[in-house]
Amino acid sequence: MRVLVVGATGGSGRAAVAALVRAGHEVTALSRHGATLAGPRVRGVDGDATDPATVDALVAGQDAVVVTLGISEHALAVRLRGPRGTAADVRSRGTAVVVDAMRRHGVRRLVVQTSYGVGTSRARLPLTWRLAFALLLAPQMADTQRQADLVHASGLDWVEVQPVNLTDDDVAVPAHVAHDDGTASMTVARRQVGEVMASAVEGDDVVRRVLAVSHDARGRVGGGEAVPRAS
Repeated sequence: MRVLVVGATGGSGRAAVAALVRAGHEVTALSRHGATLAGPRVRGVDGDATDPATVDALVAGQDAVVVTLGISEHALAVRLRGPRGTAADVRSRGTAVVVDAMRRHGVRRLVVQTSYGVGTSRARLPLTWRLAFALLLAPQMADTQRQADLVHASGLDWVEVQPVNLTDDDVAVPAHVAHDDGTASMTVARRQVGEVMASAVEGDDVVRRVLAVSHDARGRVGGGEAVPRAS
């Protein structure tokens, strides 16, 4: 398949690109520094994910789109002064641009990474996460909720992937994936999430489903209730 990854140079974006390549797909990687990802089976493109002309040109001819937009700056700095290198509403605005382009070009499969704590999973958040969302991540989570609402109303064959707290551990075992907001732990490796997103570009059983993604507690990554990371 030909797959466009939007937001490809963040931690989750890189993991998705790598997983898609391992699965044999041809990947176009869009980011402000997308060209750094160019390599076998990867076309790296520098560009703004919120620019309609850029996104429209890249969506044409794709079989699926994966969105991993986020703000990579420290959560406290973003809360105090706002993001410096990324639009505060990059998730919802970029996703809206992607959805419009997919409709124009007839591309159906959309896989979007949001966050555990969006939608119905919010009721399952541990206390530490509730405090972190209220104190540090409230604006980012509000934008992520807008993003999820856009995805659900898109009319596309969407899959929403909700990871718990993201780590950079090199974990090759499959993630725990639940359709009912359940989690096996409160941490998960980006590599595991990348594999879930790569699988979701093809699986019919996950269409229009929200997937809670965590690491199996029997082989827990990290430990405890970590403060969630936004991307």
